[in-house]
This record gives sequence, structure tokens and C-alpha cells, in this order.
Amino acid sequence: QVQLVESGGGLVQAGGSLRLSCAASGRDFSTVSMGWFRQAPGKEREFVTAISWNGANTNYADSVKGRFTASRDGAKNTVYLQMNSLKPEDTAVYYCAAGRSGVLSSMPRWYDYWGQGTQVTVSS
Repeated sequence: QVQLVESGGGLVQAGGSLRLSCAASGRDFSTVSMGWFRQAPGKEREFVTAISWNGANTNYADSVKGRFTASRDGAKNTVYLQMNSLKPEDTAVYYCAAGRSGVLSSMPRWYDYWGQGTQVTVSS
């Protein structure tokens, strides 16, 4: 059974930091890209970042460039999202997703497996 389990969300003040984790199990994800998306209430799910199968390449949404950093640990089948200088507009449910290939896509339809999400709330 394929599972992606996010953790690390919570409540933080503006300017603070959080580190999200996504533990993958049930199949080999070492050859595909992984992505992070977020969805705020009343809004569509939006792309945050994608990271290549070996962690060497990343792609970020303009809104998080310079503040968020994606990484992955192949030995642990875990992907991370380090979020610094958080803003109230970063408040959302954050989802990790496993892609169907090595392409760094910003499109949700490119991802076959999704986690259940973790809530991030940034207070002003």
C-alpha cells in the first residue's frame, strides 16, 4: 500500500520557521520527482516546489523562492520542506506528492500519489 505521510505543520508567528517532512512507503520513489503543494481555504491547490529524484534539481513557485528549501533523503524515503521567513499568506494545508516520472512539474495532474496534508498556520 502506497503511503505519503506529512508531518511538521503547526502554528507559527510571522517571520518564523517550520520544517515539514513527508515519509513515503509502499513502493520505490527513488527515480521520480517529488512535489509540495498547498491549499488555502477557498482557493485552488497551488504548486510550491518540486525536487528531482536525486535532490540535485529543484523548482520553486515565485512566492516562496528564497524562503523555502526542498530536500530529500533517499535512504529514508523522506522529503523535507524547510520554510523560513513565513508570512500569513503561507497559511494553508501542505501536501506532498510523488510524480510519475523525473519531470519537475508544477501541475498537480502530473503526480500520482498524495499525502493527507498537514496544516500550517502563520499568525501576524
